[in-house]
Amino acid sequence: NAIMSDTDCCISLNEHSSHAQERHIHDPGKILDVIPNTSLDKETPLYHSPSALPSTPVQFQTSDMADKYMLRVTAGSDYDEANQKLVHVNTEQPLSISNSKLDASLTVRVQNYRGEPVNSPSSCAYFEADPHKSDLYSISFSFIPKKNINGHDLVFGNDFDHPIKDKLPPGFGQAMKIAQWFIDPGLYGDAYADEPYLYGPFLSSINTLRVGEKKEPAEMKGSEDKPVVVSEGADGDGVEARKKAGLPDEANARKKHFLKEQHLKDFTFEEGRNYSCDFFNPYLDFNDFALKLPGFSYIPGITIPIISYWDGQPLRSHALRYVLKDRSTNEVLFVIIFTLLPRHSEGSKDESKKQDKSEQKDEDLD
Repeated sequence: NAIMSDTDCCISLNEHSSHAQERHIHDPGKILDVIPNTSLDKETPLYHSPSALPSTPVQFQTSDMADKYMLRVTAGSDYDEANQKLVHVNTEQPLSISNSKLDASLTVRVQNYRGEPVNSPSSCAYFEADPHKSDLYSISFSFIPKKNINGHDLVFGNDFDHPIKDKLPPGFGQAMKIAQWFIDPGLYGDAYADEPYLYGPFLSSINTLRVGEKKEPAEMKGSEDKPVVVSEGADGDGVEARKKAGLPDEANARKKHFLKEQHLKDFTFEEGRNYSCDFFNPYLDFNDFALKLPGFSYIPGITIPIISYWDGQPLRSHALRYVLKDRSTNEVLFVIIFTLLPRHSEGSKDESKKQDKSEQKDEDLD
C-alpha cells in the first residue's frame, strides 16, 4: 500500500513491451541498477498487464544536473583505489583482473557514453547487433575459477561504503519483500545499514551465461566492427558439462531454474573451466544517475535520483559499485565502480590527475 499510495516517489517501468517482458522475464540480479529518471502522473496505473504495456519505450527526461557530470568506469580485484584500473568503455580492449579465486576479463559498454578517458567512443557496434539494439549498457566478462565455487555462493550485486537510507523512497522495505517473495527468494541485503548491500545469486541474475572448455581458452579478440557478444550456450567440452549440470538451454529457463535454492547448491563452477556472461538492460542510462529496486520485471521499480538530491553544496562525485563475490567467505572477487564526476569543479581536476596516474599505471603493467 505504501508503494501504491505514494505519488511523490519516482516510479519507473522496467519493461515497456511484450518483447522486453519475454526477454527479461526473470531479472532478479539487477540489484540497484541505474536507469533514466521518470515520474508517472497520478492517473497512471502502477500495474499493467503485458498486453497493456506500450509498444515503444517511454521517453525519459534527463536531469539538468546530469549535464554537470561525466562518467568514469574502473575495475579491480577489490575496493582499494590503488588496485582499480581505468576501463576503456566501448572498446574491444578487455581489462584483466586476477586474485586468489579467479582470473577474469572484463568489457564494459555504455550507449551514449560521455566520460573518461577523454575522447572515448560514445557508442560501439555491440548496440547495432541483435539482440542488443535496444540495450543501453553491458557488463560482459569471462572468468576461470582457481578452485571450485558452489553455485549458491557466487553472488552479484551492489554495495556502498556509506549510508543511503536517507535517499530511500517510502515503500522500499515493502518493495524489497515483494521482490524476495515474487521475483527471487535468493535476493538478500540491508539497504538501511551504514554500509548497505543488495545481492542476488549469479546464476539467476546474469542475462546470458556460456559454459566454456576446461582448458586455457583461446583469447577472444573482437574488433571495433565485430565485437565479442556472449550468447547463452556452451563450447567444446562445456556442452557436456552444461548438460550434466542440468542447465536449460534458454537463458530465461536457466534463470527460472536457479530460483530454487537446491538447484543453486547442486551446481559447481569448476576449477579451470571458462565461463562467459553478459549483464545488460534496455532501460538504463548511466549518464542520468538514479537507483532502481532489484528485479522488477512485472511490477514498477522505485528509483532514487541521486543527482536531484544535490543540496546546493559544491558538486561532488557519486559512485555505484557492482560486485562479484563469494558469500560463503564474504570474499570479493572483483569490483566495478561507475563514478559520476563533476565536470567543472576542483574535484574534477583532482580526478583528472587520478586518471593520468591510473593510465600510467596501466602502461607500466603492460
